[in-house]
Amino acid sequence: MPILNVKISGTKSAETTKQVTDLLLDITSRILKKKREVTAIAIDYIDRDCWIVGGKLLSEQNKNSFYFDIKVTDETNTKDEKAQYIKEAFAGFEKILGNLHEESYVYVADVRATAYGYGGKTQEYRYHQ
Repeated sequence: MPILNVKISGTKSAETTKQVTDLLLDITSRILKKKREVTAIAIDYIDRDCWIVGGKLLSEQNKNSFYFDIKVTDETNTKDEKAQYIKEAFAGFEKILGNLHEESYVYVADVRATAYGYGGKTQEYRYHQ
């Protein structure tokens, strides 16, 4: 039941959206073992003239970048799984966007089961049911 909030440098593109969605659904289900049917993804595109790294616009650096965070229930994934997830996400975005700035980020947020849920029910509640 994770939610992924994604920011991608560049112009909105249905093809890029599909590629990013396919990548994230794959690695989220395969590595983090999250169910595809309850995984939500929201993607925003940011113009490279509005994305600054190290005081310089991405457009000036002729680079692309991304950031995304994913919220997962605390204690459901190991350090190794999260490290593999971050590694494969970076490699996947490099393949999709090309010329990727090293300062592109993935944040796996472990949230308490009592403070996280969907459909009006916490993950703690779901666990006990």
